[in-house]
Amino acid sequence: MIRILLLIDHSSKFSRRVLRGLIKYSKDYGPWLFYRLPPYYKTLYGEKGVLKSVREWKADAVIAQADSDDVNYLKGLGIPVIVQNYKERSDYFSNLTGDYRGTGVMAARFFIQRRYRDFAFYGNKNVVWSIERAEGFRSEIEKQGGRYFHFETENLNEEQWGGGYERLNQWLMSLPRPVALFACDDYFALQVSDICKLNNISIPGDIALLGVDNDDLICNLSDPPLSSIVLDVEKGGYEVGRLLHQLVLDKRTMPHNVIVNPVRIELRQSTERYNVANEYIRELVQYIESAYTTALSIEALTRMVPLSRRNLETKFKNEMGVSVYQFILKCRIEHLANLLLTHPELSLLDLAIRSGFSDSRNLSRIFKKFMNCTPTEYLKKFAEKK
Repeated sequence: MIRILLLIDHSSKFSRRVLRGLIKYSKDYGPWLFYRLPPYYKTLYGEKGVLKSVREWKADAVIAQADSDDVNYLKGLGIPVIVQNYKERSDYFSNLTGDYRGTGVMAARFFIQRRYRDFAFYGNKNVVWSIERAEGFRSEIEKQGGRYFHFETENLNEEQWGGGYERLNQWLMSLPRPVALFACDDYFALQVSDICKLNNISIPGDIALLGVDNDDLICNLSDPPLSSIVLDVEKGGYEVGRLLHQLVLDKRTMPHNVIVNPVRIELRQSTERYNVANEYIRELVQYIESAYTTALSIEALTRMVPLSRRNLETKFKNEMGVSVYQFILKCRIEHLANLLLTHPELSLLDLAIRSGFSDSRNLSRIFKKFMNCTPTEYLKKFAEKK
């Protein structure tokens, strides 16, 4: 029976989801035994105390969290160690890390599709996952010729909030409006939301706000609730289990990286708008977003605004970069992609009808055009391990 020592804090949703995936793997291929040392154990007993506990318990592997503590003292154990990275990736141990640049690119493309021209990033200073999310976000913005604004601070606690608040407040007030702001995680996005509330800055009117991790509690503490990028964390935890299993059986400690990928964006009210100048096109966009699961036609939409069909289609393409029909399809396919992950028990026909399609003919082809994979491939790639 494999024994795993956990040196991670399970108070965050991210860590709990990692553990959920790990435990799922242990049930599939175990059983395993887990032993947890609380975060304060090292403070009370020092590095030698931790090492003594590892050896006495005869642990086969360790999963450690490298927030601010040095984990190099674990090198002498001679057993596999996986580090949940924070400030940097380990060159010695295996890493539970992420496609941070890809997450930034996803955020940028989301805002670019919504026709923003000014973009901002609020990040956590000197930590790899924030730095690389900013790099991915900025690189994609610069490709499109958008303006980019950047601000970093330490991970603020209640005691530090005073000075940090002033600097963040000044930066937010200096940004152009409207602006699309990507925060390095949900907690940092909540800080932005709190300051906007105090300064009567409209979200999403003045600042469209997007976070990462999709922590339900944090996202819904915000007013309005925060949109957030969903990460494939439980699958990452499952893959941690697979890696540890292989290393323990092979009696190897060679480092490998387990990558947590971004999956999709959970839409809430903090991004519920497009940066559209024409009032009639803006009205139609808002209507389509609320009614794309119903039977929509260009003729019916034309009757809603004082524009001819040709004039409407021309202005819509100029404002949105896509035709009316393509925009409706995009809304339906994004909804279908979300349903695939949340209701995998439903048939493709049921999902199609719920998304506004009259049938499922040609659906795989249309889905692949927008998502670069078929519905089956998408589900296989992104479905979370339960």
